[in-house]
Amino acid sequence: MAATIGFIGLGNMGGPMAANLIKAGHRVLGFDLAEPALDALEKAGGERAGGVVALASEADVVVSMLPAGAHVRKIYLGDDGVLANAKAGALLIDSSTIDVDSARTFAAAAAERGFPMVDAPVSGGVAGAAAGTLTFMVGGTDDAFERAKPYLAVMGKTVVHAGGSGNGQAAKICNNMILGISMIGVSEAFVLAERLGLEAQKLFDISSTASGQCWSLTSYCPVPGPLPASPANNDYTPGFAAEMMLKDLKLAQEAAHASGAATPLGAEAAALYSLFCNSGGEGADFSAIVKFLRGSA
Repeated sequence: MAATIGFIGLGNMGGPMAANLIKAGHRVLGFDLAEPALDALEKAGGERAGGVVALASEADVVVSMLPAGAHVRKIYLGDDGVLANAKAGALLIDSSTIDVDSARTFAAAAAERGFPMVDAPVSGGVAGAAAGTLTFMVGGTDDAFERAKPYLAVMGKTVVHAGGSGNGQAAKICNNMILGISMIGVSEAFVLAERLGLEAQKLFDISSTASGQCWSLTSYCPVPGPLPASPANNDYTPGFAAEMMLKDLKLAQEAAHASGAATPLGAEAAALYSLFCNSGGEGADFSAIVKFLRGSA
C-alpha cells in the first residue's frame, strides 16, 4: 500500500534511497539543508517539505539518514522536531549510523509518545543505495520491525532484525570494524607484494580463491586492475569515504570502552584511519588507505 513518507537527509545515501521509495509508488516528502539535494528529489518525482514540522505532520512514515547522533537528536527531540509534530502512530525509521545508547534513548522517547521506531543503519555504500541492494541492520520491537520491513525491502536487498532498540547500531559498528580491519590487512598485503615483485593481479588471483579471501579483496579490491568497478579504478572516488569509516571505527571504540570489550585491532584500525584522514585522505574512498600505507598519500 502506498504511503506518504517523509525523508530527512537527502545526501549521497539518502537521495537514492528516497528515489527508490518513489519508484515503488510512495509519495515522498523530502527535507535537506542543501538545495541541490532537494532539486534531485523533485527530479526523481518527490516533493519538497516546508521543514521538519510540515514533513512530520503529514507523513505516515518518517525516514532519516543523517551524519551524526547530534543531528538525529535535534531532528527528533526538539520542540520543532519529529516527535513533537508527527501524526499519531507514525512509523519512525532512523538509518543514520550513531552510537548505541543514543539510538536506545531516541526509541524510548518515541515509545513514550506512542510512536514505533527502529534504528536501521545500512551497509552497501552509494552504489547499493542507488541499486536498492543495501543491507539493513534493524533494531526495535518485533511489531516495529514488521511495520518497517516493507519500506526497507524497497531500498535494500537484505533486511535483518538484529534484536531490540540499538541492536541495529551495534551490528553496524561491529560489521564496519571488521571491514576497516580487513581493508587495512588486504592493503598491507598488496603493498608487501609490490615490494616483493609480485604483481597485484597475481596476488588477487591467488588470494581470492585461497584462505585470504574476504569482501575487501574480492568485492572492493583496493588496488587498480583486478576489479574494474572498485573505487581504486576511479581515482578512489568514494563509495564510502575514509572519514565515514573513521567515524564508525570511533563509535566502535566508544562502545568497546563502555562495555569493557577488548578490540586491539579495532583500536589500531581507528588510529590508522585517523592518521590517513588527518593527512588529507578524509574525502577519498576508505580503500585509499592503501596509498597511505604505500607512502604516497
